[in-house]
Amino acid sequence: MLDAQAVRAAVPMAAAVDAVREAFLDLAAGRFVVPQRLSFGGGTTLVMSACHTPTSTTVVKTLSLVTGRTPTILGTLVWNTAEGQIVADAIEATTLRTGAVSGVATDLLAPPDAHRLALLGTGAQAADQVRAVAAVRPVDRLAVFGRDPSRASAFADRLGREFPAMSVRVAASAADAVSDAEIVCCATSSETPLFAVDALPERVHVNAIGSYLPSMRELPAELLATAGCVVVDQVEAVLEEAGEVIHAVETGLVDRASLVELGDALRTPPEVTGRTVFKSVGLAVQDWAVARLLGGA
Repeated sequence: MLDAQAVRAAVPMAAAVDAVREAFLDLAAGRFVVPQRLSFGGGTTLVMSACHTPTSTTVVKTLSLVTGRTPTILGTLVWNTAEGQIVADAIEATTLRTGAVSGVATDLLAPPDAHRLALLGTGAQAADQVRAVAAVRPVDRLAVFGRDPSRASAFADRLGREFPAMSVRVAASAADAVSDAEIVCCATSSETPLFAVDALPERVHVNAIGSYLPSMRELPAELLATAGCVVVDQVEAVLEEAGEVIHAVETGLVDRASLVELGDALRTPPEVTGRTVFKSVGLAVQDWAVARLLGGA
């Protein structure tokens, strides 16, 4: 059993970004079998799995998510190969892979010289969003916003110590945080949009990884409707779970056919103009990518 510390020590963020990128390319090439994620108890228990057909390796992960509990996420990740099995704590694996996919999308869609990052949310997923973006872009300015000002301040202090060359400030509001950002990461469980579309600069890339239920909506529908490109981890998954995408499609603001899956976008990079969005609800191929690194592959 690999504990959280062992998982973190074995998988640097830059390696996780590269591994997740490769996994999405394999997904687009049809090299994975990925059953739809199972959700129980209103999303408080999740079960996800993936099989990489060329190697016959599989990953199965179970998660328990309870807002307000410390830690919020508890779970187990199991990596299976013909040679044996690895069991690992799923908390670090989940935050690593969720951060890593934002790193992949940011590397694809954000300007190469983007250096101003806004982070909305200070929970379990937040720090790895910063680590992943910093792995692919020269981030030197970070604005953090959280609903609890004291928690946001403590979180900003920790990130400032981890990234001493980065100027970190606590924003007064979400709109304040994103006002001059070149990259935005949303990592909250909000049921209402975090900001109005006109709070954003005209050229900005937005990652949204917090919402995973139809009732949750981090992004304004107008952003999805007017963005130059909306990339998702998987169309089927976001239309099942991502509240902001479900709402935008059902109201006719966004055409389902305009949603681009990340693997396809990596194979054929889109022309990037204006605002861009990446929406992820999390796929088991990301867990497979991190588990492969834990297995030494």
